Amino acid sequence: MSERAPVLAPFRHETFRLLWLATLVSNLGGLVQSVGAGWMMTTLTSSHNMVALVQAAATLPIMVFSIAAGALADNFDRRIVMIIAQSGMALVSLLLAVLGLMGLLTPWLLLVFTFLIGSGTALFNPSWQASMGDIVPREDLPGAVTLNSMGFNMMRSVGPAVGGLIVALAGASAAFALNAVSYVPLVGALIRWKPNYAPSRLPRESFVSAVLAGIRYVSLSPNLTTVLLRGFLFGFAAVAVLALLPSISRDYVGGGAMVYGTLLGCFGLGAIGGAYLNGWARERYSNERIVRIACLVFALACVGLGFSRDGLLSHAVLLPAGACWVMSLSLFNVSIQLSSPRWVVGRALSLYQTATFGGMAAGSWVWGMSADGVGPDWTLAIVALVMVVCALLGLRLPLPQFESRDLNPLNTFNEPVLQLDLMPRSGPIMVMVDYRIDQADIPQFLALMTDRRRIRLRDGARQWALLRDLEQPDLWVESYHVPTWVDYVRHNLRRTKADAENTSAVRALHRGEGPPHVHRMIERQTVPREDDTPLRPVSEV
Repeated sequence: MSERAPVLAPFRHETFRLLWLATLVSNLGGLVQSVGAGWMMTTLTSSHNMVALVQAAATLPIMVFSIAAGALADNFDRRIVMIIAQSGMALVSLLLAVLGLMGLLTPWLLLVFTFLIGSGTALFNPSWQASMGDIVPREDLPGAVTLNSMGFNMMRSVGPAVGGLIVALAGASAAFALNAVSYVPLVGALIRWKPNYAPSRLPRESFVSAVLAGIRYVSLSPNLTTVLLRGFLFGFAAVAVLALLPSISRDYVGGGAMVYGTLLGCFGLGAIGGAYLNGWARERYSNERIVRIACLVFALACVGLGFSRDGLLSHAVLLPAGACWVMSLSLFNVSIQLSSPRWVVGRALSLYQTATFGGMAAGSWVWGMSADGVGPDWTLAIVALVMVVCALLGLRLPLPQFESRDLNPLNTFNEPVLQLDLMPRSGPIMVMVDYRIDQADIPQFLALMTDRRRIRLRDGARQWALLRDLEQPDLWVESYHVPTWVDYVRHNLRRTKADAENTSAVRALHRGEGPPHVHRMIERQTVPREDDTPLRPVSEV
């Protein structure tokens, strides 16, 4: 197989090809709209901060709404969620074009519409990215993520230039109108796609419960929290280039909308090169080394862009900046997807987006304020220092290698036959598991149970405890609670094949007759009455 084959392998799947081509059109429209919005703001105000807030308005909704969107992605038909998101963005873009033609846009109104389009992106992205695992097999997932990044940056290499040309010839409203039309092919492709989702035998999780389950899973997964932190810091610093580029084009390069578009085009062209380099680099270097080098190169590009007054040099330094941007963000994204089982991948991706785009939104505001105070040149010098810090952070919190464990469902749980007639909402349920452990095996047992605690809590258990019998020291009891019986079933169905390694190791230490005994009990609280009549149990339902 050729070196390029792993990256292009997802194109073997017809559905991926169709959706990928449709997203090219949608991405082109979005980038044209971004150029129109950024340049229109420069005509409405001279404030560097207001110009930078256009980027903040586009990224802030992704930080605010991504967690909710991730819960929707994991609990509803992802295809329907994406269709709704794309249709909503089309309507907002059309309204923006109409108001622009009527001359009714103000700086703050432009930010509001940019925020609404960003909200549609926030709803769309978790379902889109989580759908990659529904469209291509696991071995093609890194290639699919890279191709998505490549496709976006292919459009970034030409879209801004097209946007600049459209704005220069027909005005920003024409760019907004083109964006409204660009959503149509993707909506059509999504309607045509008929995904084969695995049927669920459980009722849908409540919205709040689904959100909390996603947060709990990520917070108890050290690899995921590391990626979130690194993504936040990278996004906070790197967004300065995109946020300040309209001001740099106007004030330092001395160009108009067309030059701004070509500058963005160079950034996108570099990103395409970074996408191709990603596969080659992953074969030779660790993920951490790739990201560390990318941060340092991006820092140099920031210094070059900030202090250059030459148009050719300004365009040139954006090439490596774009490559570093896509190499880092695609590694973060694939790390999240390959470290999360399917039941929670949408929420894990949404939390990653919340961290990364939250960093971008905060960075757009901070660097915009800084540019108003010390100028874009010295602001980019400060950004370079933050990028160096991001690289050094890898010495303490290195980016993990791609998850190699099998995170597919174990699917060995058989719901026990109960002698009580429970409803799905009956609870709370307490589970106790008895183990007989020899004295010599206790250190190994405790180490395994430390991992087991994290696995249990991550998959929905509460109040986990490990008890040792005082009269029979070889008897250990693992206990935990779940709110209802259906939560207990869901907890067991979340177990992955990788988790089975821990279960097998614990059972190998068990010295009792037969497997560890499991007690499943429902709590029945009692309330004393004033007349001292017998205690009345609370309903089990």
